Amino acid sequence: MHTEGRFAPETATEARERFDALGPTAQTVVREVATAMEFPKDEYDERVTGEVVERARNALFATSLEVHVGSREEFDAWREDHPDYEATVAGNENVDRVAWHAAPFADRAVAAMFADEERAAIETLRRQAFGRLYRDEL
Repeated sequence: MHTEGRFAPETATEARERFDALGPTAQTVVREVATAMEFPKDEYDERVTGEVVERARNALFATSLEVHVGSREEFDAWREDHPDYEATVAGNENVDRVAWHAAPFADRAVAAMFADEERAAIETLRRQAFGRLYRDEL
């Protein structure tokens, strides 16, 4: 089993603090992308909305989440070690690789089963984790 990413908040407060801290970074990323796209000022003012920056912040937060990747047996062992966690599992149950993220403050986890394409599974899982575990908290 290996781990991708580095952020696994123990509390909702820790998650909110990280999310809030990413606001300026999201603004900078959006501004730099708009500059690279050569938006004139009026188009920038029209198209770069608070929602655009918020989506960038959501993506930055999600991509920083810690993800465990392992075999089905390793995931099953993790679940046995964490019986209080409600786990939502997506994907084909007949494959032997799993990516998962747990949110201790919510006693919940999300997992994605995959056969190949580990990178795609991890990125999909991070989006699911954000939507299912963090969006309402943040």
